[in-house]
Amino acid sequence: MKKIYLGLLVMSASTFQSQTFPNMKTPVAEKQEHIREIHGDKVNDPYYWMIDYFKKGKDSTKVVDYLKAENTYWKGMMKDTEPFREKLFQEMKARIKEKDESVPVFRNGYYYYSRTETGKQYFKYCRKKGSLTAPEEVLLDVDKMAEGHPYYSAAGFSISPDNTKMIYGVDDVSRRQYKLFLKDLSTGEITDLGIKNTTGSATWANDNKTIFYTSKNPETLLTEKIFRHTLGTDSGKDILVYEEKDKTNYISVGKTKNNKFILIDSRATTSSETRYLDANDSNGNFKIFQPRINNVLYDVTSLEDKFLVTTNKDALNFKVVETPLDKTGVENWKDFIPHRKDVLMEDVTAFKNYLIFSERQNGLSQLVIYDRKTGKKEFLKFDEPTYTVYSLDNPEYNTDNFRFGYTSMITPSSQYEQDLKTGKRVLLKQQEVLGGYNKDNYTTERLFATAKDGTKIPISIVYKKGFKKDGNNPLLLYAYGSYGSSMDASFSSTRLSLLDRGFAYAIAHIRGGQEMGRQWYEDGKMMKKKNTFTDFIDSGEYLVKEKYTSPKHLYAQGGSAGGLLMGAIANMSPNLWNGVISQVPFVDVVNTMLDTSIPLTTNEYDEWGNPNNREAYFYMKSYSPYENVEKKNYPNLLVTTGLHDSQVQYFEPAKWVAKLRDMKTDKNVLLLKTDMEYGHGGASGRFDYLKDVALVYAFMFKLEGITK
Repeated sequence: MKKIYLGLLVMSASTFQSQTFPNMKTPVAEKQEHIREIHGDKVNDPYYWMIDYFKKGKDSTKVVDYLKAENTYWKGMMKDTEPFREKLFQEMKARIKEKDESVPVFRNGYYYYSRTETGKQYFKYCRKKGSLTAPEEVLLDVDKMAEGHPYYSAAGFSISPDNTKMIYGVDDVSRRQYKLFLKDLSTGEITDLGIKNTTGSATWANDNKTIFYTSKNPETLLTEKIFRHTLGTDSGKDILVYEEKDKTNYISVGKTKNNKFILIDSRATTSSETRYLDANDSNGNFKIFQPRINNVLYDVTSLEDKFLVTTNKDALNFKVVETPLDKTGVENWKDFIPHRKDVLMEDVTAFKNYLIFSERQNGLSQLVIYDRKTGKKEFLKFDEPTYTVYSLDNPEYNTDNFRFGYTSMITPSSQYEQDLKTGKRVLLKQQEVLGGYNKDNYTTERLFATAKDGTKIPISIVYKKGFKKDGNNPLLLYAYGSYGSSMDASFSSTRLSLLDRGFAYAIAHIRGGQEMGRQWYEDGKMMKKKNTFTDFIDSGEYLVKEKYTSPKHLYAQGGSAGGLLMGAIANMSPNLWNGVISQVPFVDVVNTMLDTSIPLTTNEYDEWGNPNNREAYFYMKSYSPYENVEKKNYPNLLVTTGLHDSQVQYFEPAKWVAKLRDMKTDKNVLLLKTDMEYGHGGASGRFDYLKDVALVYAFMFKLEGITK
């Protein structure tokens, strides 16, 4: 069957596929017996050997050879799309304003901003003293710093209280292990502090010579220790101020907005603990704010006369309590904003005269202005059916100007500043889409699918006007659904290359996220994880039933934990999708969670469970994509990974693809692309990532018969 849509020739997937993908010989991975035995369950893992590069590094050539063979295969299978991919790349790049500048942020007497230049992949970090008309200081020229590096990330720019020095981190491997550097802003001199394996940032004490930083275990990448370093001293003699013994916790160090306290935060999925230190007493001892309590999370905000604490203690959707500066234990906590069953309290932004509460209600984000003198509340209102609003960087405490961001699936990212006293709102900047963009040419809707258990699943969708709901049009459905991370509706200029070629794009706000409140997350983790997968499948079936698309034209996409989702839905409902894009996917759940030498494994026990527990083991095994590959038909699959991925190691998708190749009974396409120089986030340059987007789009366009 053929049809014409928006002037493009579109053929049915089955007809097109057999005519256009070359008949190449697929890579075949070697099998080696490896028995996993636990809880009386014996499993042979024939591709376990692929962990070899992770264990041995460059001494392991067999794994690298296999990954290269897969790369050769996908390149051959997609070779005819090279001109189209280049066209897509240039098309998406052309929408980006190459010479651009961020909105300057005022902090401690200076305006800070970054700017980009035409043809450059990175940026320059700059400041101006006192006024935007003052001379520019280029603090870091990251374009120049990155020269000669396939991957380069500069992060954590932290200025000393007296504005004369800066600490920053550099990762040139893509493992999220940063070295710390000091720049003297008076002389321009840069010093390697000899501090490595950090998160990339440091926190200044108020004496302008002491910093605190978080150190990672170089093997597991766990954040384990907080050190104090005094400038001018040997980093090998840095003082350990805190060590986290619980391997399920992440730790970090930061400073309160009013610059009064240094905070150390230790956090797992279900509990947290904060330590605090007077920022004027750099050599003092940190005090425990409130010892950790099982299943209790809390965040601390410092005001002049008290602390505010955002917590879920006796409050599923969180509430805000207050406590004296010298009596911080839970017995002193008094309700400030009580718990509400229908509102999720997410964050507090503090100013001298106002508080801004970031909340979530009915699946939508909202901002509430609270006058500290009168107690009056005001909601910021917006008129689109689905959108995202959020607090921006507001580092100044003594100001009545509040900056926030707003976006929707048809409204480009916008930055506003509102005078909290007068209510006057000014648009500071809206993402400029070069080549012309008219939001009136597109439609966004908020839909609700019904899950098998009766739960209503929100879906945000966008398409170009003229899109017919007759079941014949392609649709890409995206979701994440883990860690309580909410995937809100937002604008993407690259997505226009899909919409303008007849695709609809939808986000399924499935359980495991936190869009509908904390219970939404609780119902999509641990022993309820399968709700995440069935919610996504039910969302896809709803879109088919309502004739937004059909299984011949329905595509699914997710990355990392969302890649696990892709693997699960490919196993559970393979006939619903024409294509699945699984990026840096966490698909070997059982084996990874059993191996504590793999980075971040122990941090994840509260999300997935600990498979050393029998019940958790068998539940994980029942949905883990790698464990559940069967002899049956699968949809077309594009899988991506990075050899240096620090979050989901390369061998998970590699093993999964090898097993799929061995067992699947269809002739559909299965491609594995490995970035040999990058990690979890892909390329570091601001344009390079577009090549990966172009490949994803070209994969779907090829299946749809869209050729231009």
